[in-house]
Amino acid sequence: MGQRMTKENFLISGLVCIVFGGFLTVGGLWAMGFTVGLFGVVFFLVGMTVSRQGSLSPEEVAAWSPEQAPLPDAGRFMYRVDVTLDDPVRSSILCGPCGHLEVVNGPRPPTYRCVACDRPLWDEEE
Repeated sequence: MGQRMTKENFLISGLVCIVFGGFLTVGGLWAMGFTVGLFGVVFFLVGMTVSRQGSLSPEEVAAWSPEQAPLPDAGRFMYRVDVTLDDPVRSSILCGPCGHLEVVNGPRPPTYRCVACDRPLWDEEE
């Protein structure tokens, strides 16, 4: 599966080619510097005219949750917590050892015990 060229890729490629073409021109390689610089200008102009594609709708962003799979063993058990920034605020908690995913309404709770494997994932004492 090939990667699609994005706006940022064209802009960065254009700037790199323009700078590299300038260095080649200063180094005395006029023909090569002109060619690379010209391609840089073309890449930059294409990048400025290409529209962004593939952005997610607000509904797709609100419905996102991490993949439900066990996390790798790194010498101790791991967990993953993702909290949405926009309303409604939800926290998705992924237990690393068993791969159970639970979505909790509200911000990250101060303590959490996995409901599938009954393992305490964290306990914030204040």
